[in-house]
Amino acid sequence: MTDWSNKKSVLAAVQEDGFALKNADESFKKDKSIVIAAIKQYGPALYYSHESLKKDKSLVLVAVKQDGEALEYADESLKNDPDVIKAANK
Repeated sequence: MTDWSNKKSVLAAVQEDGFALKNADESFKKDKSIVIAAIKQYGPALYYSHESLKKDKSLVLVAVKQDGEALEYADESLKNDPDVIKAANK
């Protein structure tokens, strides 16, 4: 059983199923290492990350490379970025 307030427990859960980020404590949705682990497994988990991370180009690139559909959850400022669009369309 996952302890959603424990970083190691949350990290293990999102590495297995990125969608699990949905259940994580809000503090972990701001934690770049947790969010990267989640989006590497399931790009659209970007949806559950903190708004500030949706503006992080390097993080958004990881998400859209995993699944181009993740572009929908990126910050508006990145939705027309040529690098992000190219990565999402691969």
